[in-house]
Amino acid sequence: MNNPILGLKKEFESRVKLGIMSILMVHTEMDYNDLKNILQVTDGNLASHLKSLEHLNYIKMEKAFEGRKTKTTYSVTRNGKKAFEEHLNALEILVQSNQS
Repeated sequence: MNNPILGLKKEFESRVKLGIMSILMVHTEMDYNDLKNILQVTDGNLASHLKSLEHLNYIKMEKAFEGRKTKTTYSVTRNGKKAFEEHLNALEILVQSNQS
């Protein structure tokens, strides 16, 4: 790749999306409330970013019941893992190519 910036994925420009993907790459799954607490964002902000990543098939959502409460968890899909790794690789190349 001649221009490493071309490898960066526009989908991960948002700090919230970057945070979501970073967390889900490390953890097999994470529930909505934990994501919200870690990222310190509002419900609406988190929900819109999760929906966007879900629409891209980068993450998947699962709902289950714990007692009478609904528990919503998220995990990275194979497509999401590949896309995020490509993004990180492009960042690494960009950083390395500009070191003095």
